Amino acid sequence: MKKLILAIVCMFTLTLTSLAQFEQPAVWKFSVKKTSELERELVFSGTIEANWHVYSMFTPDGGPMKASFELEKSDLYSLVGKPVETLKPHKEHDKIFGVDVLFYEGKMIIKQKIKVHSKKDFQITGSLSYQACQDGKCVVFEPEFTLNVKGSDKAEIKSAAPKKEDNKIVNEEDTKEDSSIWAFFWLAFVGGLLAVIMPCVFPMIPMTVSFFMHSDSNKAKARAKALFFSFSIIAIYTALGLFISMVLGADFINWLSTNWVPNLLFFIIFMIFAASFFGAFEIVLPSWIVSKSDKQADKGGYIGAFFMAFTLVLVSFSCTAPIVGNILVEAARGAILRPIIGMFGFSLAVALPFGFFAFFPSRLQKLPKSGGWLNSVKVVLGFIEVALGFKFLMVIDQTYHLGILDREIYIAIWIVVFTLMGFYLLGKIKFAHDSEVKHIGVFRLLCVIATFTFVVYLIPGMIGAPLKALAGYMPPQETIDFDVNKIVRDNAKEIIKKGVSVNGSADVSETPKYGEFLHLPHGLEGYFDYDQAVRVAKKANKPLFIDFTGHGCVNCREMEQTVWANPRVKKILEEEYIICALYVDDKASIPESDWITREDGKVLKKLGSKNSYFQIKNFESNAQPNYILLDYRVDSNNLKSGVLAPSRGHNLNIDEFVAFLKKGVENYKKRSK
Repeated sequence: MKKLILAIVCMFTLTLTSLAQFEQPAVWKFSVKKTSELERELVFSGTIEANWHVYSMFTPDGGPMKASFELEKSDLYSLVGKPVETLKPHKEHDKIFGVDVLFYEGKMIIKQKIKVHSKKDFQITGSLSYQACQDGKCVVFEPEFTLNVKGSDKAEIKSAAPKKEDNKIVNEEDTKEDSSIWAFFWLAFVGGLLAVIMPCVFPMIPMTVSFFMHSDSNKAKARAKALFFSFSIIAIYTALGLFISMVLGADFINWLSTNWVPNLLFFIIFMIFAASFFGAFEIVLPSWIVSKSDKQADKGGYIGAFFMAFTLVLVSFSCTAPIVGNILVEAARGAILRPIIGMFGFSLAVALPFGFFAFFPSRLQKLPKSGGWLNSVKVVLGFIEVALGFKFLMVIDQTYHLGILDREIYIAIWIVVFTLMGFYLLGKIKFAHDSEVKHIGVFRLLCVIATFTFVVYLIPGMIGAPLKALAGYMPPQETIDFDVNKIVRDNAKEIIKKGVSVNGSADVSETPKYGEFLHLPHGLEGYFDYDQAVRVAKKANKPLFIDFTGHGCVNCREMEQTVWANPRVKKILEEEYIICALYVDDKASIPESDWITREDGKVLKKLGSKNSYFQIKNFESNAQPNYILLDYRVDSNNLKSGVLAPSRGHNLNIDEFVAFLKKGVENYKKRSK
């Protein structure tokens, strides 16, 4: 009896352990809703467990695996528009991928409208693909579904099946959300501070504050008018942002982000603004506008204070227009609130000095005097304008695949621009309105050091350095012609083809299957097909290091960058193991000879689906990263018996990972005796 109870307890414990390894962080419900006589709405509603998150369909390319779904082709229905997510996703910058990722916690709902072309009821089958992650673990799922759809007596029967692309769900972001409203607010705020020290704004601070303080004997009233003057500046600029949002609207803003016409126009605008900062000309408003506003300011009182603020905005237009224009251009490329937030941040920074010195007029004496340094600020901003302006040309080049502004050309332009800026700060380059620089101060020297440091940082990018800090402002890595990392990888592949590994042994004797589009980090060589890896392991008499990974797995990339890059780890992987990286989210179709059939009869025809099934079936786990050290000399129907050490997931402790690898080698050698 005791033995029976003990056996039941052991079985129960093993079952719990197995279930603990197999994660099911999201449960999905699939339904159909009637929205009109001819239209139906497919609803995919997911409930996500605590501490897990699922990536949005609209996560930018180059980031983690985003949700997507496929529907069967049929002439019984057609898609109406694109899929939408009804809830607002969370957003944060991912340092590993270098993009702003969108994800859901707790709940996620996807909807897709269809038009019915059948008078009889019918079914739609499809599959949903998504990645769920938590700290240290990611899991890929592809649940299938069948939906019952009611027909319509008014349906127009299609004579032919729709084109393939009619039923293909494209993961595009219909309306780009703000990358960060608050980040843009602070960017605009800094722009306002720069505007304050422009030559046509800075000298007006003491004059304006002195005017209010001497125009009224009652200091309290004078300060109140000065504050009203400051608030008027904020109101005028914010109203401009509000006007742009109301006039343009979200659809037009989205068009501005992607179409070549506005992007080319923005580039030209940036170059015009830069030329203005360099002193080629001044951007001014018609004199009659300024004169009318100035007359209204003479009336005094709060009305006079408002028009005095309006006059300040108009008079300072020649200096602030490029900065305001840049903010509005960037604002127009984001969400509809962005112009309002941007103008509020900008105007708040402009108005602060006037309000501050109105309350503390004695501090005016500590302000630096006007001089040539104000023009230097303008010129420096001009150089920055030129560099940032090329971002709009980059959008055109990438969108239309022109191949003109490749990564190294773009970086070369930035190197030249910021080098010239450094020489300007040193006084080696002068413009028409510049004062003579006899010597430079400490602050200017620090600016020179920072500028040339940035130039030195850019130079390795010409030969393939990733320049992660500038990921959003650079063309993709793939567009570079001379990439040292790629050359090293290609040379390593040539060595592999000759049957010789990098360290001189004849371990790696086959060209890696799928190696034309898959590769390992840090120059490591290995395989992407289990059967091929086993063949090579037999020849080399080495254990397998199986890496269950994914293209969109954040934690996998972090392990590779932090742990795999360590020289001790890399050395053991290169010398003691045959690496087999199995991507569970790869969508590549595989040859028919590699297809596998699941127990339920479904045929798996994609590389990711095959690898995911292999992981679940043999190791009762579906999380990534998952590292298995395996002795291939075991029954293929019981691979778990060949595991050389307890599997590991996301853990950035390098010493523990080294011990894990060494334990696998030790146990492999023991089994060989």
